[in-house]
Amino acid sequence: MKAFKPSRSRRTFAAAAGVGALIAAMLAPLPAAAQANFPDKPIRIVVPYAAGGGVDIVTRLVSQKMGDALKQTIIVENKPGAATNIGMDTVARAPADGYTLLTASNTLAANGALFSKLTFDPAHDFTPVGAIGYAPLAVVVPVESSFKTLKDLTDYGRAHPDKLTYASAGNGSSGHLASELLKRESGMKALHVPYKGGSPAVTDLLGQRISFMSINPLEVVSHVKAGKLRALAVLDDEPASMLPEVPTVVSQGLPGAMATVWWGLIGPKDLPPEVTAKLNAALQSALKDPAVKQRFGEMGAVVTPGTDKQFGQFVAAETTKWTKVIKDAGIKAD
Repeated sequence: MKAFKPSRSRRTFAAAAGVGALIAAMLAPLPAAAQANFPDKPIRIVVPYAAGGGVDIVTRLVSQKMGDALKQTIIVENKPGAATNIGMDTVARAPADGYTLLTASNTLAANGALFSKLTFDPAHDFTPVGAIGYAPLAVVVPVESSFKTLKDLTDYGRAHPDKLTYASAGNGSSGHLASELLKRESGMKALHVPYKGGSPAVTDLLGQRISFMSINPLEVVSHVKAGKLRALAVLDDEPASMLPEVPTVVSQGLPGAMATVWWGLIGPKDLPPEVTAKLNAALQSALKDPAVKQRFGEMGAVVTPGTDKQFGQFVAAETTKWTKVIKDAGIKAD
């Protein structure tokens, strides 16, 4: 509506004001009505990784059950690249109506500190919907290694600060940050050797060209069972389902070194509370499904039901934790 000119009559002003009030009255109920009918069209969940990976599998498993609960189609769209920043930017720019979500992971808590320039603010441009689950990382060494326990490794790393090396799937990856956390908590020293993905890193670990790795057990459990790698610790306070005999890092006196890979759903900033509640309820329904729990267990993961607020508090705590690790170690991804 154009601005009113001072020369217009009071009657014209009143008439225009009346029209404006009518329009406002007609428009005001629409958002509430849209929220009440949510969802009345397909929902899109953006996965910021390539198809076929762990995050993609988790998302498709959960989204199918969520769709059943919401009686609506949920489409999973892969948008990999730039350490998940492409996918996060897509969702940050989407309308805050609940029809575009993101499967967030550790990078939501780390990228704000890893990258000097982002097109979005990880801490403020998203609305938490709910946690999905997590998988603890494990510290592994070649089976020929002289390190039989985590203490053997950390003691050696303190006594020989220029001898140990550790591999990761890339600079700023969960394995990289977990190993840096282990170094900080134990006082050991080790040189980081980044790779372009987990597979080549594991290959060099098997070839004894690397001292150790912190990695998702799912990626190495076959090598552990085949007697090619030795797991020294699970970086959690409970044993991993895939490596039940491996002691936890907490039981070995390093509770501050816990590290996991985790997943959860988020939407754009200012997602309406009513919409968030419906999405969270559907997510809780999915996580209770026996088939979902069984599949998570087969992947060495644990479902973590809870409210949107609980997930938001978790992400905030993770952001604080990993920002300190990144800054203390001087890690930069760009």
